[in-house]
Amino acid sequence: MYKETNKRSIVKGVTWRVVATTTTMIIVYVFFGRLDLAIATGLIESVLKVGLFWLHEKAWFKVRWGKKRIEPFNLWFTGLPLSGKTTIADKVFEALEHLQIPIERIDSKDVRELIPNIGYSREDRNRHMHRIGNLICTLQKNSISTVASFVSPYKVSRQAIREMVKNNIVVYVKADVETCKSRDYKGAYAKALSGEFKNFPGVNEVYEEPQHAEIIIDTDTQSADEAAIIIVKYVKKHYIR
Repeated sequence: MYKETNKRSIVKGVTWRVVATTTTMIIVYVFFGRLDLAIATGLIESVLKVGLFWLHEKAWFKVRWGKKRIEPFNLWFTGLPLSGKTTIADKVFEALEHLQIPIERIDSKDVRELIPNIGYSREDRNRHMHRIGNLICTLQKNSISTVASFVSPYKVSRQAIREMVKNNIVVYVKADVETCKSRDYKGAYAKALSGEFKNFPGVNEVYEEPQHAEIIIDTDTQSADEAAIIIVKYVKKHYIR
């Protein structure tokens, strides 16, 4: 959310008055043929109308009529590890930032670095989702929307997020396990298959597909750029009109 500063309002008033005053001086000179009268009229008018313009702007700033508040929303990206959630979410966040709305990016990797030793068991993951839900609620109370990307493999934790936050938009980034494995540049799936990683969704832990996602992106057939366009259009249609 951006607030018009007094300095900006004054500069806007001055630049407008340069144009308007020059026009007034030309009109006075054409009708009366006196340059001194034209200059005096222009100077007096400039001083008075810059002040009046500033007062007018400040008065309208306080008037709520005609303004529409953008309700904060949460884009919740879920899907198997390496399904493309983070890549698409980053592109969507960048596009929404250009709309100059208050918005924050939350990714599982960044949060886990801030809160170490969270764990990956079902209980740990569900408890972690409640923490994230509380964080999003705090941001929403300050009119800040969020773009969040988490594997969030369990229906119960995704339902908890839906119940906790306002205007929750579930984006299911769908990808076949084999496709995710082919993108495994970190070797995470290989470690899960070898038993080094426990509770890994898609290998030795279940991923419960969302049944009521607002948006489904199939990364086997849609590129990250195409997906981002679809998601941004949805947000614009339903929350930024």
